[in-house]
Formats: sequence, C-alpha cells, structure tokens
Amino acid sequence: MLLVQLMLASIDTVHARSVLRNICRVKGQEENVLRGLGLVVGLNGTGEANDPQTMRAMARALEIMGSPIPQFGMPGSATFDELRKIKNVSLVWVTTRVPATGARRGDKLDCEVSAINGKSLDGGRLVTAALQGPNVNDRRVYALAEGQIFIESEDQPLVGRIHGGCQMEEDVFTPFVQDGYITLILDKNHANFQTVSEIVSAIRQTHYQNDDSGVQAVNAANIIVKVPVAYQEDPVEFVSILLESQVYNPEPESRVVINQNTGSIVIDGDVQIGDVVISHRNIVIEASQPTPQFVAVDQLNQESAKLQSLVDALNALKVPNADAIEIIKGIDRSGKLHARLIIDQ
Repeated sequence: MLLVQLMLASIDTVHARSVLRNICRVKGQEENVLRGLGLVVGLNGTGEANDPQTMRAMARALEIMGSPIPQFGMPGSATFDELRKIKNVSLVWVTTRVPATGARRGDKLDCEVSAINGKSLDGGRLVTAALQGPNVNDRRVYALAEGQIFIESEDQPLVGRIHGGCQMEEDVFTPFVQDGYITLILDKNHANFQTVSEIVSAIRQTHYQNDDSGVQAVNAANIIVKVPVAYQEDPVEFVSILLESQVYNPEPESRVVINQNTGSIVIDGDVQIGDVVISHRNIVIEASQPTPQFVAVDQLNQESAKLQSLVDALNALKVPNADAIEIIKGIDRSGKLHARLIIDQ
C-alpha cells in the first residue's frame, strides 16, 4: 500500500494566515560550525596509526604532554617508526554546532566524531581536539573537545557522538542589528514576491503608519526593517514583537515530495497533471478522458486530472511504492506534472 499524505488546501482560500516567525528568520541568527582534528585512543585493535598524518599527530600530542619523540618529524628513525605498530589509535575529524543564539565561554555542547582511518571507533575515547571557527583565516581555538565516544548506529562504526564533550573557550555572539537595521530572510518554501509584498505591507501598517522608508523588500527572500526610535535601546523587544505579527501569505507553489528511502509521497491537494497515458510493466492508465480499455483516472474537474486521483488508482491496483514513484517521476519528465517535484534521498 502506498504511504500517501495529503496537504489539503481549500480551493476558495487564496491566502493563509501565519505568524511571521514561522516563515522567516532574522539574519545573524544562524548556527556556526566549529571543527578540528583529534586523536581517539582506547580502541580494541580497530585503529590505524600506519599513515604519516596519524603518526605526526601522535608525535605532536606526546610532545605537548612533555614526552617528545627524538628526531620528531623524521620518519625512518627507530623511535618514530614504532608508532606504526599502534592499533588502538585513530585520527578523527571533530565538529560541533554553536546554536543560532550563540554560546558563552564554559558552555558545553555535543560534538560529532568521524574517523579518518581505522575500522571502528567503538569503545574509544577522544583525547583532545582544538576546534576552530568556520572562517579558515581565523586561527583562534573556540572550543576544546574530549570524552567517551558513543556509536549511534552499528552500521556506521566510524561515526560517533560525545554528549557535552565540547567546552567553549571563547564567546560566540550572533548580532542581528546592523547599522540600525535588521534583515528578515524568508524560508525557501515561502520565498516569493507575493509573500514578500504582503509582509512589507503588514509591517508598514503596524509599525510605520505606511512610511515606506521603514521597511523595504530587497528581493523575493529578503526584507530590511529599520529599528524604530522607540526600540533603539531595546531591539530585542522589537524583534520579538515583529516576529509575532500576523501576516497573510499566498500559498506556496504546488509541490510533490517523494522520499525514496521510506517510499512516502506527499502531495499538495491541488496538484494537477496534464493529459497522459501511462504504461508501466503490466499497468496501463490514462489520465485524460476515460476509455473502456484503460483504467481511468477520475477527474475532479473537466480541465485537468488531479495527481491524487492517479495515486488512488495505483492504490486500487496495489502498485508497489517504487513503481508509483517511478510513474510520478516519468510524468514530471514528460512535462505533464503541474507542480514542483522534490526528491528526498
């Protein structure tokens, strides 16, 4: 049976009422990714030190801890080459995400650990990793990570997580006011000229008495808003009030979303398809005027058949999920799907 979820929309309702914070974000309030290299120890023979990068990292770690290796950095010396024999160490890539609201020194965040070499990180412990910011030119260490690694999936033993294993060493602020202005960024599902126009009009009427200078649409996704004089000392309050504004926004474009892993098909309730005859394996379906020799798709109106009617017909014929997905993709390739097709892997 096909797993189908309908996104029902009233045909008579052209606009939908929404809270502004549900369809946009404030520029500057974004996640930041910190990253760095580290060493995992304590592996039960599933590590790998037999490569120059891991050997150099191990030698450097020993040097920092006060036990330098003679002739460090010169492979060929007996002491340095002994590192090749170690099988309980792995070189890893460590990342953590700083929340959109920022983080302060001393805060602890979860971090992800991905092995660069070795067979498994199960049972291992991250010794230490110095994490730097997203700007490669900024060499500051923003956080230090260490701790026991937990493997979340047995199918991916080279990827793990350390809960609260990353401690911030520098403050990360996410400013949202620049030169007295804030920028609203619509999410991708609502970024269009009609929605931006509706939002600008609503903000002007509520906060600027229709003064055009207070708010301006830059394009279909960005709106610049000037912080009113009354809120210049408290822009946080203004943003909180602004994001709670009720706005009318046009329904986004019709969409069909397919997840090939789960086999789910999410269909906008008003998606239509053009005249098309589908022949797939031992199935023949016509999505135009019904004829006796075909399994006909019931038309909800005389102009165009609905995609949901097609899916209902496929359900009645007990068509497998994979076949139904291929049929919909074929309709899209033929130019007969009157909606945007989104494929989630």
